[in-house]
Amino acid sequence: MRFKNLDLNLLVALDALLTENNITRAAERVHLSQSAMSNALSRLRDYFNDPLLVQVGRTMEPTPRAEVLREAVHDLLLRIDTTVAALPEFDPTTSDREFTLFVSDYTMEILIPHVLAIASRLGSKVRFKLQPQSNSPDRALERGETDLLIIPKAYVSQEHPSVTLFKDEFVCIAWRDSQIARGELTPERYANAGHIVMRPQGTSQPAFEEWFIKRYGVSRLTQVSTYSFTAMPFLVIGTEMITTIHERLARRLVPSLPIKLMPIPVPMPALEQTMQWHKYRAQDPGLIWLRSLMQQASLAIDAPEASG
Repeated sequence: MRFKNLDLNLLVALDALLTENNITRAAERVHLSQSAMSNALSRLRDYFNDPLLVQVGRTMEPTPRAEVLREAVHDLLLRIDTTVAALPEFDPTTSDREFTLFVSDYTMEILIPHVLAIASRLGSKVRFKLQPQSNSPDRALERGETDLLIIPKAYVSQEHPSVTLFKDEFVCIAWRDSQIARGELTPERYANAGHIVMRPQGTSQPAFEEWFIKRYGVSRLTQVSTYSFTAMPFLVIGTEMITTIHERLARRLVPSLPIKLMPIPVPMPALEQTMQWHKYRAQDPGLIWLRSLMQQASLAIDAPEASG
C-alpha cells in the first residue's frame, strides 16, 4: 500500500532501523535479509531526501531528520498494531498469549506470587514474561516492549494511564547483634551509619527511598550498593551497617534472619506501587483482564490464604 508515493511497508523497516541503529539487527528484527533491509534504507533515503542513518566510526547514528521521525513512526505503527491485533474478547482459559511485565525483585516477592496463584485458580493458560526495570520505563512502554509497568508512583509517566495497586511503608534493618541495633535509632545515628542501598541495574534512577531521602537533604554514607532489594537484609548480617527497605519484605525475613526492624527516623511517605499501561492499549481485552488480575492480587497481599 502506498500513501503520498511512500510504500507503507517501508515504515516497518524504518522503525526497525531507528530502533536498532544497525542494518543487520534491524533486518533480523523484522525477518528480512540484510540486502533487503539495505535496499529499504536506500529507498527511504530517496523518499525523505536525507541519509537518515550515517556511519560514525563503527556505529550508525540517526540524523536530526531521523530523530524527528523516530517517535512519530513508532507511535503510528503501535496504533495500527493495537487496533489490528486486539481481539473483540479475551478468554484466559484458552489463550496462550504472553504478557510482558517490567518488575523489581521486590514486586516479584510481594505481588507476583499472588498474580500467578489467582491466574492458576482461574484456569488461565496465559504466559508471563517478567523483565527487570529499564533505564527509561516510559520509553519501554511507548516502544511496545512491555504490557505493564509495575513501578513506584513517583516514576510513572503523565502520558499514560496508571492505577495504584497497594502501599507499603519503609523500615530500617540492622544485624540483631550490632551496636546500632541497640537503643533508639535517632536521625543522627541514621545519618552517620554505613548504609546498604539499592540502585536498579542498568539505570541511572535511584531507588525510591534513596530518591526521597536526597530530596529532603539527608546525607548518608553509602558503603554498599546492590541491584536487589531482597539481598539487602542478608547483607547487613555481621556488620554495623543498616538498610532502609519496604516493611512487608522486611517482616517476611525477620523469622529466618538475625535482624532487627527499627522505625525510620526521617520523614518518608509510603511507597505507592503502581501499574501503568500504554494509552493506546487501554481497551485491549487481554490487558483489561490482566489489570483486573493485578488488582485482585494486590488485595490478596495481606490475606495470603485468599489466593491459595
